[in-house]
Amino acid sequence: MSEVIFSVFPSENFIDLGLYQFGWERCDPSHSFGPAARNHYLFHLCLSGTGRLIAENHKEESIEYQIKSGQGFLLFPHQVATYVANQELPWEYAWLEFDGLRVKESLALTGLSLSQPVYRARHKDIFQTMKDEMLYIVHHKEETPLHLIGHLYLFLDSLVRSSTSPSPQAGKGGRLRDFYIKEAFSFIEQNFQNDISVEDIAAACGLNRSYFGKIFHESMGKSPQEFLISYRMTKATELLKLTDLSISDIGNVVGYPNQLHFSRAFKNVYGVSPRDWRYAHGGKRHR
Repeated sequence: MSEVIFSVFPSENFIDLGLYQFGWERCDPSHSFGPAARNHYLFHLCLSGTGRLIAENHKEESIEYQIKSGQGFLLFPHQVATYVANQELPWEYAWLEFDGLRVKESLALTGLSLSQPVYRARHKDIFQTMKDEMLYIVHHKEETPLHLIGHLYLFLDSLVRSSTSPSPQAGKGGRLRDFYIKEAFSFIEQNFQNDISVEDIAAACGLNRSYFGKIFHESMGKSPQEFLISYRMTKATELLKLTDLSISDIGNVVGYPNQLHFSRAFKNVYGVSPRDWRYAHGGKRHR
């Protein structure tokens, strides 16, 4: 019978890099999972044994990959995949499910993609660091959320530095694009509470709106406007959960002086009103 460690991360208050669930499993022969898709990034590292990954590529074609000890695979949000332990030498693996506003930007540097999901280490020492960070998180679920997020950052750094296939974006053009995206992030972080537009963000980067929107969507998978709304709503959930500010005050803080507009935008993202979200997530009730 399979041996499993499975944990759900207890906090939703991390924006740039967040953890959702993590674990370890020593699988039975031919044990399989899927077909299934996740809402976030999911990385598996094969610690011993072998197995098969069947995953959709960018054309939604199912491609099969053989995974052996020391290799891993990255699944992308909404990518349908199945993975199966070998009959003779079933694998043991650890996994982390994570996401965040800056994750796509970091993962682009690894060369991993929908069509190239298999991780192969380039540097043995950095690989060992990555492996150690994964297992540390798996075996220390009792630590504070902030402590575990710190180790998740170290994992992501090691994943990027140990990968074998640096993205073409790592060249001069990619570095320039990364600079513009970082400038956009910085402007949004400092001004999300104000009445800013996509034109304002583009101007802060020194770009015209059309070109800025194009490179932003290519890098982040969403438009600047979608990103700004997502950022504001994530900030709103933090305030709903951690403070006793009124709904109106929270709307003001995240750039919505009109409470009705704020509530409508929030419900479009989360499917419930800000007040219902607060009660469902144990937030402080406004007196």
